[in-house]
Amino acid sequence: MQMGFSSPAESGILDELGLSLTEYSLFGSISTVGSLLGAVLCGKITDVIGRRGGLWVSDAFCIVGWLAIAFSKGVWSLDVGRLSVGIGTGILSYVTPTYIAEITPQNLRGACAALSMLMTGFGISLVFIIGSICHWRILALLGVIPCLLQLLGIFLIPESPRWLANAGQEKELEFALQLLRGKNVDISYEVAEITDYMQSLQYQKAEAGIMELFQRKYSYAILVGVGLVALQQFGGLSAYTSYMSFILESAGFSSAIGSAITSIAQLVMNISSIFLIDRYGRRPLLLVSSSGMCLGSLTTGVSFLLKSSHMGKETSPVLALIGVVVCVSSISIGLGGIPWIIIAEVIPVNVKGSAGSILNLLNSSSNWIVVYTFNFLFVWSSAGKCVPFPFCIDGNFVLPHLGFFCSAAASSFVLIRENIFQNFILFFT
Repeated sequence: MQMGFSSPAESGILDELGLSLTEYSLFGSISTVGSLLGAVLCGKITDVIGRRGGLWVSDAFCIVGWLAIAFSKGVWSLDVGRLSVGIGTGILSYVTPTYIAEITPQNLRGACAALSMLMTGFGISLVFIIGSICHWRILALLGVIPCLLQLLGIFLIPESPRWLANAGQEKELEFALQLLRGKNVDISYEVAEITDYMQSLQYQKAEAGIMELFQRKYSYAILVGVGLVALQQFGGLSAYTSYMSFILESAGFSSAIGSAITSIAQLVMNISSIFLIDRYGRRPLLLVSSSGMCLGSLTTGVSFLLKSSHMGKETSPVLALIGVVVCVSSISIGLGGIPWIIIAEVIPVNVKGSAGSILNLLNSSSNWIVVYTFNFLFVWSSAGKCVPFPFCIDGNFVLPHLGFFCSAAASSFVLIRENIFQNFILFFT
C-alpha cells in the first residue's frame, strides 16, 4: 500500500497542508530513505530473530508510520510517518520473498512468489481506486488494517525450515516442515536434504560478513542481483506507482478513470503471471516485461511530445493512457517481482543476510533517485526533450529514445546472463 499512497493522496495533501513542490517531493521520496535504513537492518534482523521476527518488526514500523501520517498536522509528522513506513517496507521487501522461497517446494516456488506479487499489485490497485474516492487521512488509516492482520497472522505460520536448520534447531525444523507439508507427508528426505545442505555450509559460517560477498564464488549471484534490482527501479516501477495520477492528469486524462483502468490491467497481468512463471520460467517473462516497458515508455513519451507540439490534442491523452497501461502491466508480469524471486533462489543461505542488505540498499537508493527527481524533471522538461537520466518511465520527462535504450538494456541483460555465467565458470575453474 505504501507504494501507491502518494499518487492518489497528492492533491489532497498539497491542498490541505499547503506543501510546496520540494516538500511533497521529499514526502514522496523519504519512504525510500526509510527503505535504505530497513535495507541495512533487514539482513541482520532476519538472521538473528528469524523470518517471522523480521515480519513482526516490519509491521510495527508500518503501523506507527500510517498512524503518524493519518493524524499529521504538518510537514514534520508527515515525513516521520512516511519514513517509518519506509523502514517497515524495506525490511518486508527482503523478508517476504526470502520466506516464500524457503518454505515452498521447488515446483511451486514460482507460483507462490507470483501469488505474493499478485497481492502486492492488488494492494496498489486498491489504493488507486479507494484513494480516488476517499480522503487521504482515511486512506492512511486503512493502511493500518493489513499490517494488523499480518501481525496477528504471523502467530499461525511456522518459521522458515532453512533458518531453523541454520540455527541448529533440528526438532523445530521437522515440526515446521511437517506443518507446511501436511501431517501424512513423508518429510524425511527433505529434512535430510536441508540438513546436508546446511552442514555443507557450516565451514563457511564465518563468511557471513559483507566483505566476503566480493569473493569469486559469490560474484555471479551478486552480479545478477545487482543488475536485476537496478533494472527494476530505473525501469520506472516506483515512478509509476508514486505519480501515476499526476502523469495522467498532466496528459489531460481523468486520473480516476485512468487509475481504475490501469489497476484492472495490472490485476489481470498479476493473475496471469501465477500460471506462467513456473510453466515458461523467469527469463522469458523478464524479456516480455522489459520489452513491454520499452513499448509503454515510448508510447507515453510520444503522447507528451505531441501535446507539447500542439498536435493530436484528442488522441494524445488516450495515447498516454495506453502507454501507462502497457508499462504498468509489463512491470506486473515480470520486473515487478521476479527479480526478488531470482535473488532468493541464487544467493546461498550463509550469505543471504549480508547480500540481502546490500541489494535492498541498492534497491532503496535507486528508488529514492527516481521518486525524488520526478517532479523536478517534470517541471524542467515536461515534453521529455532534454533529461539526462535514462529512466525507462513515461516520456513526459524522459526522452523516449533513452527510455527505449533502458528497456533494450534490460532485455539484453536477461539475454546475456547465461553467457556471463559461462564466462564466470571458465574463469573460476
